Amino acid sequence: MRWWSIPIALALAWFAFTLTPFWALYDLARAVQAGDAAYVERHVNVRTLRLSLIRQTAAAARGAEGSPAGDPRDRQRISDAAVALAIPLAETLVTPRTVVDLLDDGWPQSLDLPGSEAGDRKDRPGLRIEGLSRLLAFYLASEMRGFRTVVIGVPPDLPRARQFRIRLRLRGWTWRLVDIELTEELRDRIAQKLAPTAFKGKP
Repeated sequence: MRWWSIPIALALAWFAFTLTPFWALYDLARAVQAGDAAYVERHVNVRTLRLSLIRQTAAAARGAEGSPAGDPRDRQRISDAAVALAIPLAETLVTPRTVVDLLDDGWPQSLDLPGSEAGDRKDRPGLRIEGLSRLLAFYLASEMRGFRTVVIGVPPDLPRARQFRIRLRLRGWTWRLVDIELTEELRDRIAQKLAPTAFKGKP
């Protein structure tokens, strides 16, 4: 074997490896479109996803209320109240059926968020992979983070503010969904839902 064939072989092996999460993504997209909650349940790290959504929803609640000046105890009380409200909402989001609902178009219709009834959501194509060209678009919009993690914007052809981002992580020989970064609009709607009851009685 010539010496120059070694880096070429390594580059080809790396390229082949970077393709593997997208076969998993394709299977996940098919399961989402088929409403296959059992498949989603087997390929989601529920604990990691729940912790991420608690963090995001708590941040949304804190952002809606603003950052109080003065006593650090007030800031801590607001932070504790936000987390207390975020936990049940995250629990509601992290079920196989709701994850399918969220991945389908980036919007959990079952949560009855403010503004959910207004407008047509067909402009949110969500996780749909109709063919190889569409899979290529997802590949080009992805970001490998080391050997075990890939972050993918969904849908890949929309502006960043209108995308939700999913994180897949390799565990053993299987790529699993470990995180869904919500869109800015969805975080705003969650903040509207939490804000009226987040801090009742706050002086």
